[in-house]
Amino acid sequence: MYVIGIGEDGAGGLTAESLRHIHNAGLLIGGERQLSFFQDFKGEKRVLKSGLAALAEELKERREQEQIVVLASGDPLFFGIAGFLAGKLEPGTLEIIPHLSSVQLAFARLGVSWQDAVVDSVHGRPITGLAQRIDGQAKVALLTDDVNTPAAIATYLLRFGMTEYDAFIGENLGGAEERYRRCSLEEMAAAECSPLNVVILLRKANAPEPRRGFGFADEEFHQRKPEKGLITKREVRAFSLSELCLSERSVVWDIGAGSGSVAVECARLARYGKVFAIEKNEGDLANIEANKIKFRTDFPVIHAKAPAGLEDLPDPDAVFIGGSGGELAGLISLCASRLRPGGRIVVNAATIETLHDALNALKAAGLETSVTLLQTARSKPILGMTRFDGLNPVYVITGRPVPPGRRACCKGR
Repeated sequence: MYVIGIGEDGAGGLTAESLRHIHNAGLLIGGERQLSFFQDFKGEKRVLKSGLAALAEELKERREQEQIVVLASGDPLFFGIAGFLAGKLEPGTLEIIPHLSSVQLAFARLGVSWQDAVVDSVHGRPITGLAQRIDGQAKVALLTDDVNTPAAIATYLLRFGMTEYDAFIGENLGGAEERYRRCSLEEMAAAECSPLNVVILLRKANAPEPRRGFGFADEEFHQRKPEKGLITKREVRAFSLSELCLSERSVVWDIGAGSGSVAVECARLARYGKVFAIEKNEGDLANIEANKIKFRTDFPVIHAKAPAGLEDLPDPDAVFIGGSGGELAGLISLCASRLRPGGRIVVNAATIETLHDALNALKAAGLETSVTLLQTARSKPILGMTRFDGLNPVYVITGRPVPPGRRACCKGR
């Protein structure tokens, strides 16, 4: 069985070997555009749409009876069907013959090397989270679709102030109607493009240095007024983030998000994951949105008093509880029941009563616990000298499943 990549130039761009495989096939599968290149094909044609799992099962049976060819755009292993089929079929039963990918062609037309480029796709996927995935990258290639068009992508990036990028749009690359152009994001936001396109973003040489690190200063965040200062302090936030033990793909719940400082930092660390901020106070929502834009993080904000709002979320790898609205025990029990293997729950407590309740609830949920009391002070100038102002002590309580055989706490995260 063969998966053959094909370009905009159709059958004329294929090798004699690939054409022979197609000619000898009893079943030819592909998109409508790919199949249209083979009007004289005598066997069965199948338009590839949804139901890939069922198709894979059918192919397992039919490949013993006849030769099957699946057509795919460009390189079938580059966001294509070949990777899916290879994972479903027996090793050695699938031969993949790649063509040039749209990203290869786009960088070739641009005359820029791409071994160091970040490649992302919003083709058939929500654009949510793109901001933190590409922020600070020098070269970005984006696969688009009829919803996430070049214009929609530019509008999204402008919302996050990502004007340090210039854009390159390649349309119908490799075909008779090929077109490509450089433009600003503002120009791309008004552009009309062929449905078959790829977008390259290039960071300007004079662009400011991207934001780096974590544990950002409290003053950088938009906070509630007149009660400014209701924010997880930098020192506590940094330690809590280390206790959450995030990977790039972690699913995180930030319960009692307040200004959103923890959710923002989690989104930057788990840039390929999913972060959800849950906050009951309507007055805090505007600050969360403002901080999302400032720090170029894009995550859903749920206006609810937890546990309301949690039922439809994916199970978490990490839960941060900065506020519980008096429902701490029940909230911890629910979070523990949904926690993925190796996951963690981190609670911040300013009082010994909350410490007591959190420890009891975590233990009742079958989690092992640890507590760190953070008691820090910050320097402050006084009469040409320096003194220290102490911050309120905070208990950071961490709960995690007891690992079988006492495996390393972060294994598998």
